[in-house]
Amino acid sequence: MIILQNAMEKTHLYQLDEFGVKNYNYTALALLSFIIFSSLNFGLGYVTYIAETTVLTSPVKSYADAVWLMLMSSTTIGFGDVYPVTLIGRAAVFIMFILGIGILGGAGAVFVNKIFGFADTNIKNRELRKQNEEIFAQNAAIYQKLSELEQKLDNLSK
Repeated sequence: MIILQNAMEKTHLYQLDEFGVKNYNYTALALLSFIIFSSLNFGLGYVTYIAETTVLTSPVKSYADAVWLMLMSSTTIGFGDVYPVTLIGRAAVFIMFILGIGILGGAGAVFVNKIFGFADTNIKNRELRKQNEEIFAQNAAIYQKLSELEQKLDNLSK
């Protein structure tokens, strides 16, 4: 986990603001997600194409069919027009299903967060906590001065 955190800090995919909030570079994350998603679709599509075209009864007849299968698997649509019949093809679809949902779900969460600004509430809470700390420190200083004044008044009355 620490290695991943250090790697993320070196990539400059986010910056820490004055409140310690990670502000992500959404353009870079979207581009990275798209590259990974596309690579998985085309790579696992190729594996599926090689595995499925050796079987005569397979509905996967071309590389385009295999990529279509991967795309439909990653989005959980799965029309059923193209499906794997080999173990390797099914394993590739399973891998794409799991990873595709994760990538698309993560990208969707980032998009919704950016549009609706749920993280803004988090930032506002941090700002309020910082202001509260300053108020508590100021109150402590005032309390200290009042205590000193009370002590001086007690000394004068004796």
